[in-house]
Amino acid sequence: MTAIDPAGTVAVVGAGTMGQGIAQVALAAGHPVRLYDAAPGRAEEAARAIAARLGRLVDKGRLDAAGRDAALARLQPAARLAELADSALVIEAIVEQLQAKQKLFAELESVVPDTCLLATNTSSLSVTAVAGALRLPGRFVGLHFFNPAPLLPLVEVVQGFATDAAAADRAMATVAAWGKSPVRCADTPGFIVNRVARPFYAEAFRLYEERAADPATLDAVLRECGGFAMGPFELTDLIGQDVNEAVTRSVYESFFHDPKFRPSLAQRRLVEAGLLGRKSGRGWFDHSEDAQRPGPHTAEPQDAPAAVRVTGGLGPAAALVEMIGEAGIEVAVEKDGPASGGHIRLPGGACLALTDGSATLEGPPGERGIFFDLSLDYRAATRIALAPSAAARPQDVREATGLLQALGKQVSVIDDVPGMIVGRTVAMIVDFAADAAAREVATPEDIDKAMRLGVNYPGGPLEWAGRLGAGWLWNFLYNLHDEGAGERYAPSRALRRRADREARVL
Repeated sequence: MTAIDPAGTVAVVGAGTMGQGIAQVALAAGHPVRLYDAAPGRAEEAARAIAARLGRLVDKGRLDAAGRDAALARLQPAARLAELADSALVIEAIVEQLQAKQKLFAELESVVPDTCLLATNTSSLSVTAVAGALRLPGRFVGLHFFNPAPLLPLVEVVQGFATDAAAADRAMATVAAWGKSPVRCADTPGFIVNRVARPFYAEAFRLYEERAADPATLDAVLRECGGFAMGPFELTDLIGQDVNEAVTRSVYESFFHDPKFRPSLAQRRLVEAGLLGRKSGRGWFDHSEDAQRPGPHTAEPQDAPAAVRVTGGLGPAAALVEMIGEAGIEVAVEKDGPASGGHIRLPGGACLALTDGSATLEGPPGERGIFFDLSLDYRAATRIALAPSAAARPQDVREATGLLQALGKQVSVIDDVPGMIVGRTVAMIVDFAADAAAREVATPEDIDKAMRLGVNYPGGPLEWAGRLGAGWLWNFLYNLHDEGAGERYAPSRALRRRADREARVL
């Protein structure tokens, strides 16, 4: 199926930030663009804002003046829906209310030709439900752009239950012709990104509620150990707590209150208090002009141990053994034992082990145990969290801290919580991704592509499953579930099947 011809008119309904961004993308692709908003004067105001943004691109040398002038000549604000009658594609970006969207598209059907492709930019509503009352629901698709639309490459092309395959193909081809990176997905709550990304926020908020660490420390560990571009607390302050919480609640309700998608009470209280993040001046953090952002908890410098003993394999943390030797610390390696589940014996007798989803209360494998957090790249990580058991002595913590500091890492000591920070977050994201792939929400390749491009993850979750091992991840979540952490941590059947396939190959 070919893309919509650049000579075809693209109409955008809704002249807010997202509508303006989509209109700018269509203009850049060479289309005539009509911009409509129900509020009088809003479309003209939006056209001026687009002109200003194009002017800034000219100032930066990213667009020439002739290109700007040609684009603005193709941009036409519309005062009435009837002015969209010659559209080849209409994209809606109005308020996230089902009835409002249904009413709009019912009116549009009487205006545009039957050949016109209709699309919604909804991020949380059912595409099938929005199209439910249409005369020709087969031509209706979801085109979920990410903000800011001119900059972010990902577009989720959502095929509703009644969407014709030809319409979805045409939408995919059109978005690709616009220079975007489309992924095709089924019409399920949250689509790909807002479904698979839920644990990134939910686990951090839950750890905060469990008093594992403060928001600044949780953010720092996910950035500096996990490799994520931003932490969930600073990111939701940027997005808006009300916006993020509304999406979380919508997905939770759409999945009939599945505990895996349960929203955060702490975030709900922020929204109720009007602490919405940057736009209100305060959210998890204070964003007032003179406010200073609190720093993460970072352990004081400690002496590195002269020697350690490694028993068994460290699994996903195996790189640490070589790194310890490179730091000039003597390493005695006992090779007997499994490839993972081993530990580092510190000089004072305590055991340092990679978190496996268990609580550290009884320690791994003895009473004086300390867990360290998962990293997707221990060499690149600049911070690692430690979680000492109740029996661990201050000297044990100092030895573990000094060991990791000798590897060039800053250390954050957190409270004793099963799975720690990065481990719990990554395991849950992978499980959500595996479940989505098994349910054919999207192909594994498109799921990984969506998470890299849509939310800037340091890799695709199913790629992580291959690197970490589906068996290791399944055991991690099983242990977390077994600790009484709740049904939300029960590993999916999809992850179990991946683990079984992995075991047969080995």
